[in-house]
Amino acid sequence: MDPEVVAAVAWAAGGEKINVAVFCREHGLSRDTFYRYVTRFRAEGADGFVRRSTAPHHHPTALALEVVEAVLRARKQLAEAGLDNGPISIRWRLQDAGFHPLPSRVSIYRILRERGQIVAQPRKRPKTRRRFSYADPNGCWQIDGMEHHLADGTTVCIIQILDDHSRLDVGTYAATGETTAGTWAALQRAFAGYGLPVRILSDNGLAFTGRHRGWMVELERLLAALGVTTIAATPRHPQTCGKNERAHQTLQKWLAARPPAHTLTELQNLLDEYRQIYNHRRHQSLNGDTPQQRYDTRPKATPSTGPHRPSGMTTRPVSATGVIAFSGCSIVLGRTWAGRTASVYWQGDRVTVMIDNTVTRQLTLDRSVRYQRLTNQKLSDKS
Repeated sequence: MDPEVVAAVAWAAGGEKINVAVFCREHGLSRDTFYRYVTRFRAEGADGFVRRSTAPHHHPTALALEVVEAVLRARKQLAEAGLDNGPISIRWRLQDAGFHPLPSRVSIYRILRERGQIVAQPRKRPKTRRRFSYADPNGCWQIDGMEHHLADGTTVCIIQILDDHSRLDVGTYAATGETTAGTWAALQRAFAGYGLPVRILSDNGLAFTGRHRGWMVELERLLAALGVTTIAATPRHPQTCGKNERAHQTLQKWLAARPPAHTLTELQNLLDEYRQIYNHRRHQSLNGDTPQQRYDTRPKATPSTGPHRPSGMTTRPVSATGVIAFSGCSIVLGRTWAGRTASVYWQGDRVTVMIDNTVTRQLTLDRSVRYQRLTNQKLSDKS
């Protein structure tokens, strides 16, 4: 308070005559405010000069204490279970429990922020964009491996297979590593439960694909024999398999909330339990549907009948001994072509090798041996 105002108010309250209009004009004060302080001074003395709070006396939008407690309790329970515990997940949990009145997502967010449970991060707010997904279940599966550690520190691999349309976890498999054998075992279990997909999308792990390296790996040949198309993400572009990457985070959080498994069998039992929870729990990206509900809504897509033969073209340098390396095999061309660059055209295991405009070798790869020797039986090579 301005000392001169304090003195003038005290004098006026004591009955002294002062020119209030002139005083207020000189001090930039309204007469209503001046007389309000006079009234306070007469009633409270010097305490009347203390600034009053401007907060409203009533808070019609304030949430009841029981609502706040229910929100915090639900968040704690979800976190302890290793499940997503954001505002939407909390609201679904309260709704399933029959809680009333049910707070909105925004109200839950405000409770969490005010109680220090979360910190606002406006820069992380996602941009509005359309998420792509295949139109039908089994139209495409995403497959990827995730490193995991057993209780004794042993490194193993969890192979996770997700239906792109519904995000249904069709197979989560514990393997010793990201190998062809482990991947094929995981896929066979998924095929037994859900049938064959039209195509399978993976990253560029050698257990999954050799497409961007210019050859086929064993898994691609096995899938091609079933009529399943394989597609691979662009190198260094994990967003292509984003649904699977996000599913890894959910699985890791769930496993971290439980004692680590000692063996692959124990880990597989945990993964089977997780799949049941995940597939029947509401999903934000599915507008509140569960993955199982979304998967069951539409007819399943099926691959075209009969095997197909993936094809492609790549280049290979010819060694000093006249050999090129392709698809895990060594193909002999002859020393005549040493130091040149060969163009390899392939469809399945059928291969044609050209240097400039000359066909130097045409053969069907013999997978029983690595070294594809030259032979005089050209007709058999062309078969």
